[in-house]
Amino acid sequence: MCMYCKNSSTINSTTTHVVNYKNCIIVVKNVPCLECDQCGEKYYTDEVAEKLEYIVNMAKKLMQEIAVIDYRQAA
Repeated sequence: MCMYCKNSSTINSTTTHVVNYKNCIIVVKNVPCLECDQCGEKYYTDEVAEKLEYIVNMAKKLMQEIAVIDYRQAA
């Protein structure tokens, strides 16, 4: 058992995080995550979640219609 998923253990992976904000879509790709090897549920560490929140907040300030950001470049 892992600390995140009740079904199994997790493996290191990456995912794409999408946020709908007003009339904008913010896409952050290559976000590090832990993925359950049974159900596929994805989890962020506290550090990644904090960086992701910062990246999304910066994108909100730009107010573009669509923003695609590479986590590895922005974190």
